[in-house]
Amino acid sequence: MTAHPLAALGRPHRADALIAGGGLAGGLLLWLLGLQGGPPLFGLPSALTLVSLTVMSAAELLRRTAPVAALVLGIPALALDICTGTLVATVLMFTDLIYAAVLYGSPAAARRIPFHCVLLTVLSTIVLTALWHDPQVLMLCIAIAVGTLTPAWTGVIIRNHRDAAQAARLRAEQTALLAEMDRRQAVTGERTRMARELHDMVANHLSAIAIHSTAAQSIDDPAATREALGVIRENSVQGLAEMRRLIGLLRDPKAPGGGDEPAATPTLDGLDTLITQARASGASSGLTFTLDDTRRADGAELSPRMAAPVELAAYRIVQESLTNALKHAAPGEVRVRIDHDHGVALTVTVISPFGERPGPRAPGSGAGLVGMRERIALLGGAFEAGPGNGPDGRVWLVRAEMPVPEEERRPEEKRP
Repeated sequence: MTAHPLAALGRPHRADALIAGGGLAGGLLLWLLGLQGGPPLFGLPSALTLVSLTVMSAAELLRRTAPVAALVLGIPALALDICTGTLVATVLMFTDLIYAAVLYGSPAAARRIPFHCVLLTVLSTIVLTALWHDPQVLMLCIAIAVGTLTPAWTGVIIRNHRDAAQAARLRAEQTALLAEMDRRQAVTGERTRMARELHDMVANHLSAIAIHSTAAQSIDDPAATREALGVIRENSVQGLAEMRRLIGLLRDPKAPGGGDEPAATPTLDGLDTLITQARASGASSGLTFTLDDTRRADGAELSPRMAAPVELAAYRIVQESLTNALKHAAPGEVRVRIDHDHGVALTVTVISPFGERPGPRAPGSGAGLVGMRERIALLGGAFEAGPGNGPDGRVWLVRAEMPVPEEERRPEEKRP
C-alpha cells in the first residue's frame, strides 16, 4: 500500500503547532477588533485577510519538517494579506518562516535566502522611491528590510553557532573515542608485555623443577634424588625471587618495598649464571651447555654496554632458548653465541641438538617463540627459529639480530 505523500512530512513539531495556533488566534482577534494595517486594495473584500491568515498558519506547521516549502507557501499568502488590509499577525508569521527556512533548511537554502532578501529590499526601495516621492516611502522600505533581512540574518547567525557546536561536539566525541582506543591499546600492550616477562622469568625455573621432579620419581637412587631435590629447591627459590622483582615493577615506585630493586632488569652480564643453571638442570638429560661471548677479546673487559631494552631482549632470548632446549633437545651440546658488531647490531645464536622424541620433558604452551618474535619486532630486528643441519646432524637454530645504533647506547656510556 502506497503512503500518502504528505505522510512523509511527519507530524508537526509541538512548538510549530503552538506558533501556528497562536498566530491564527492572534490574527482572528485583530480582525475582529478591526486592527488592520490599511484598507483593502483593488476592491478586494477584507474577509480574504482571513484566508491569507489561515494559509500562513498552515505554513507555520511545516516550518521544521519542510521549511523551504513553508516559505514558498507563505509568499502568496503575504501578498494576499497586503492586498486585503494587512494583519500584523500574518506578517510576523511570514518573518518567522524566513527565519525557519534559513535555520532548518538545506545549506543551499541558508546561503540563498539572505541574498534574495537583500535583493528584494534593494529592488523594493528603488521601485517605491521611483513611484512615490513621499517621505513615508522611506519608512516602508525600512519596514521591508526589518521584515526580511532581520529574520534571515538572525537565522544565519544561529545556524552558524549551531553548526559550530555540533562540530565541537563531534570533535569531542572523536577525541574521546581516540583516547579510549589509545587506552585499550596501551592496556593490551602492557598486558602482553607483562605476560611475556612473566613467561620468560618463570618458565625456565618451572621447567627445571618439572624435569628434576620427574627424574626423582623415576630413579630409585637416594643420591640422585637428593641432587634433584637440590636443583628443584634452587630453581624454586630463584623463581620466587624473579616473581618478587616482577611484582616490584608493577607496584608504585613510591610504595614501601616496591620498585626500588636494581636487579629487576637482567643484562647480558648474567649469561654465565644462566648457563650454569642450565648445566645443572640438563645434566640428567645428557645436555651440556657452552657460551661463546665474542664481546670478550683475549680476556679483556666487555665492550660498552648497550641500551637496556636490547640487553633485556638478548637475555630473554637466551633464557627462553635454554628452556626450550631443556624441554625438547636431544642429548648433546647446546651452544650459545653472542656477537656484537659495534654500532650496528647484536646477534644471539642458540644451537641445540634436534631429534625425534615421544614428547617434551616438561609441558609447554608454545608462547616462548611468540614472545621472542614480539621482543625482536619491537626493536626492529630479525628473528628466525627452526630445524636445520649442523656439523653433528640435525639441530634446532634460534637466531635473533637486534640493531644497536650508536645513539641508542646508554647515556653514561657516551661520556669519555
